[in-house]
Amino acid sequence: MADTTTKREADSVGSDEVSQKAKRAKSDSENGRGEVGKEPENILCGFKTSDVLSDSAREKTIFIRGKLADQEAVVILEKTPIREDTLAELFSGSTLKLEMRNDIYSTYRLQAPPHLNEIKTTVVCPATEKHVKKYQRQESFLVEETEEDYQSITRPYVEKQSFSVKWVHNILEKKAEADRIVYEDPDPKVGFVLLPDFKWDQKQVDDLYLIAIAHLRDIRSLRDLTSEHLPLLQNIFQKGKEAILQRYDLPASKLRVYLHYQPSYYHLHVHFTKLGYEAPGCGVERAHLLADVIQNLQSDPEYYKTRTLYFPLRADDGLLGKFKEAGRL
Repeated sequence: MADTTTKREADSVGSDEVSQKAKRAKSDSENGRGEVGKEPENILCGFKTSDVLSDSAREKTIFIRGKLADQEAVVILEKTPIREDTLAELFSGSTLKLEMRNDIYSTYRLQAPPHLNEIKTTVVCPATEKHVKKYQRQESFLVEETEEDYQSITRPYVEKQSFSVKWVHNILEKKAEADRIVYEDPDPKVGFVLLPDFKWDQKQVDDLYLIAIAHLRDIRSLRDLTSEHLPLLQNIFQKGKEAILQRYDLPASKLRVYLHYQPSYYHLHVHFTKLGYEAPGCGVERAHLLADVIQNLQSDPEYYKTRTLYFPLRADDGLLGKFKEAGRL
């Protein structure tokens, strides 16, 4: 899949060191850990840029491919949002350079204090070809998938690819990211963990983005859901909203709660984002509101096993090739 998260495997001790440094720096930056008064190690000082995979002036992001300690790497740079609680310091502690003045209008270049001018940085190292394709700018196509298409094209493709979700199991088993968990219901059938998505820097709720990951491990996607899973879905929906209200003081009326199809990885997870924040993949061609999913399964226990579903695929996606080979596109 175009957005599939793949397993990071090191081919040598050197790549292990780079990966561990990257993980430590990323973890310290996002969780506020590290020694007091000591800056995290700059693992990017030796990064050699190869090319820019994609960028977005609107989202203020850039995806760069290169080499880090002779390993393939992808670096993602993203300007952090301006926070309301920093405005007074931003106005008083910045320098201004006039660019243009005309009547009542004037434009300036504002140089903010360094700590108010951060760039969120994500490092993927060693990066595979799948990571590169994931972040590369490509044309997309809308696919129509019938029940028969799923059984004869999509399901065999997904099973053959064996997309790794080991990192998901590490979270569920508290082997990784345990300190990032916001809420957990440990019940093996209807339980889940709720934690921030890495796209959210957790410094403001305007771009709130959390993921609920089900403890149940045999649900790969929307297609596997039946009325048997209603208690699980309702539990995620209700307790996820309650946890967000308690932790971030954000009511359910300001939340967008949905599933992706196709998903980024094949283990049931639910997205919680703030209404108004245009999170990647929240468009109608890919996102399915959890409230609608619950209602549809209440009306028809096999709704998602039989319904024709639509979703976008990028030009180089292997699944798109399979649909073309079958004459379905």
